Amino acid sequence: MIESAEEFKRLRESDIPEEYRRAAHEGADTQVWKCVLEKYPDMAFWVAQNKAVPIEVLEVLSKHPDPKVRDMVARKRKITESLMLAFATDSDPSVRNTLVNNGKVTERVLKILVNDAWQTVSERAAEKLQALIKS
Repeated sequence: MIESAEEFKRLRESDIPEEYRRAAHEGADTQVWKCVLEKYPDMAFWVAQNKAVPIEVLEVLSKHPDPKVRDMVARKRKITESLMLAFATDSDPSVRNTLVNNGKVTERVLKILVNDAWQTVSERAAEKLQALIKS
């Protein structure tokens, strides 16, 4: 368990593979994650990448100004449909493209994405909707 913002930063910046992996896989209390984001805003992407980050923190990160951070959140299979709905109209097309390829994207979200301005997203959404109808 990661115990502090400083520990997460040290693990993430470590050259030791085992420590680097801990930063990517090990959990922490919600308060620790919030502290990381407050003290080390440049670590937001790496917080989003962590496999054990709680949904409450992902909700905060879903509003991050950097599309790379939002893109990482959109990849998470555990995000709620309400987060997916927000990402379906994200200003950055890469976030919407990541969302449409999320293995847990819902039918409701796909129905929005079929009308996406980016043809890549709209076509993929249509394919996934068609597959849902057939199953």
